[in-house]
Amino acid sequence: MSTHSTVHATFTIERTYDVPPARVFAAWASKEAKQKWFGCVPDWVMTGYELDFREGGRERHQIGPAGGTVHAYSALYHDIVPNERIVFSYDMHLDATRISVSLTTIEFEPAGKGTRMVYTEQNVYLDGAQDPADREAGTAMGLESLARELQASALTEQHPIQ
Repeated sequence: MSTHSTVHATFTIERTYDVPPARVFAAWASKEAKQKWFGCVPDWVMTGYELDFREGGRERHQIGPAGGTVHAYSALYHDIVPNERIVFSYDMHLDATRISVSLTTIEFEPAGKGTRMVYTEQNVYLDGAQDPADREAGTAMGLESLARELQASALTEQHPIQ
């Protein structure tokens, strides 16, 4: 009998940010900007990060608790429409074990003076290594980090340090 299993799940998270779509898109597209917010647990240690943001480009991110399990993210960008859409696939590993493969679409649209962002992720979880609810919760935490970073950068622009 096989010990291998798959669980399929899809989730969508919508957020509205008080900055224009170009600013939200840039937070995903810029290595410097994304490193400030990407990751769902604030006190984890980032041990590696690469971003080649273009169609066919790759992103790699390694993070985890100090001395603990490494959470490794490896993405491939399939479709990028500046300020409107990003489509990528990624897989997640815990140390050397692949736990999931996902297809993600992020859509940006104006909402008054701000941005409505719709994040949709389709996943296959492998061999019972992760609960789909945990992934959605972790993603929501990451998007809250994005909101804080967008707010902080907007405040800095309004009140530059002299």
